[in-house]
Amino acid sequence: MNTVAECMHWAESVLAAQSEALAECAKVDSQWLLSFVLEKNITWLRAWPDNTLTPKQLAAFKECIARRKNGEPVAYITGRQGFWTLDLSVNNHTLVPRPDTELLVELALALPAEPLNVVDLGTGTGAIALALKSERQQWQVTATDISPHALAVARQNAERFNLPVEFIESSWFEQMGGRQFNLIVSNPPYIETRDAHLNGLGVAFEPLGALVSGEDGLDAIRELTAIAPTHLLAGGWLMLEHGYNQGSAVRALLLGAGFQQVRTEQDLGQNDRVTLGQWPGALTSDTGA
Repeated sequence: MNTVAECMHWAESVLAAQSEALAECAKVDSQWLLSFVLEKNITWLRAWPDNTLTPKQLAAFKECIARRKNGEPVAYITGRQGFWTLDLSVNNHTLVPRPDTELLVELALALPAEPLNVVDLGTGTGAIALALKSERQQWQVTATDISPHALAVARQNAERFNLPVEFIESSWFEQMGGRQFNLIVSNPPYIETRDAHLNGLGVAFEPLGALVSGEDGLDAIRELTAIAPTHLLAGGWLMLEHGYNQGSAVRALLLGAGFQQVRTEQDLGQNDRVTLGQWPGALTSDTGA
């Protein structure tokens, strides 16, 4: 086994034999990992199936497949994950950015009155904050995270893309005084303590504190909903990502806190994913969405 085609066949077989979950993505994962090792794109792999790997490349590929066989996410193995238009650095101090979270970015960009002062709470890799800044250079974007290790990754991503975002080590607003914003966005922990998804492929490698939030998964969202009004300007918006089965509960929390124009938007899989509400005092209540 030393050609591209032979390596691909071997890797797919190894992953498929490990579990049904790995079998579903064995071909794609094998392509990504071989592309990573060879520093070539997937088109190149298809064009040059008879290309021979060097012993060093073969050893590196086998190590990657062994890590993936053990359930480690491809993003942690390669140190990269695409989000929006950005190729972000990731590691095991951050969640792997997921496509569903791009809905937060879309909704923020669709607001009719530009939220010139924005904060992303629990930023992780900086994915949401950096995506917003990349699209709206005129916005003042701040991002917080309780983890200094996660913030180091976020700062690295900001520097690589030359996106000037302010990063603050803070548990939500604790280190931010009385600062107020036009828009607060967050992808907080929202998984229930006993949720079966915690046993899913790759989840064990991600930081538990960024995933789990109490018995019903809503502890962090309750806290954010309660404190957000203090940090919102009149007419400002709060946008929260949450679980597929939490839309009704999150809407009730926002309405109970005094938010208006509360609604839940669905992701590409037609699952409830983001709930948003406007703090009273706006000149217009039309979201433009």
